[in-house]
Amino acid sequence: MNLLDFFRKKPSSGSVAKDRLQLLLVSDRSACSPEMMQAIRDDIIAVISKYMDVDMDDINIELTTTEVDGSRKAVPTLYANIPIKDVKRDKGTQS
Repeated sequence: MNLLDFFRKKPSSGSVAKDRLQLLLVSDRSACSPEMMQAIRDDIIAVISKYMDVDMDDINIELTTTEVDGSRKAVPTLYANIPIKDVKRDKGTQS
């Protein structure tokens, strides 16, 4: 955190509500049910867990929107924050 962070305004409750509504709309428009999101989460974790030890308690995977090339057009974006505890070493590459 730097000094300028102290002077920044906190988001208003209106902007927080707007962000939540946008997430809800993205979820509806992409037809991604909670069950599908859980399946995506499980698949991502399964693949990454083959290569790394993952902190299962702090995983955050969500569907958001991102503007395309500075235009006002937004596309669904999968955001994944997966804390890595350690990288697994392949037995064939150890010295």
